[in-house]
Amino acid sequence: MIDVIVDESAWEGAEPRAAALAKIAATAVLTREGAAQRDIAILLADDARVAALNAAFRGKDAPTNVLSFPAAAGAAELGDIALAFGVCAREAAEQGKSLAHHLQHLTAHGVLHLLGYDHESDAEAEVMEAKERAILAGLGVADPYAARTL
Repeated sequence: MIDVIVDESAWEGAEPRAAALAKIAATAVLTREGAAQRDIAILLADDARVAALNAAFRGKDAPTNVLSFPAAAGAAELGDIALAFGVCAREAAEQGKSLAHHLQHLTAHGVLHLLGYDHESDAEAEVMEAKERAILAGLGVADPYAARTL
């Protein structure tokens, strides 16, 4: 089960389908990775809430676009992700992307982190980004890294 909690009304004000789009992206990742039976929660929050989570769990006193919190090994749940509205909306505008597509990209990114993927090394980043591209293409979302590679 994928539970989407909209804790910041600006998400739905800017993108009325925000909860549905996040769920669609998460489902696409879980299905592609053979983890469709795993439960996750997605929190669509404001920057202050994500900044507090970032400070408490990562020691970084600032908001970030998406945070992933994997569940303990062996748990039925996969974990939780949280997305910050202000950061996501600003990034989408700066990158010339729709908020809908950026939300789906960051949701997919966060869920891949829950599944153990990372981007600490170039090799890890290549694997994770390739998965993101394939998942997003299936959703009709353009390559989020295309502008970076020009």
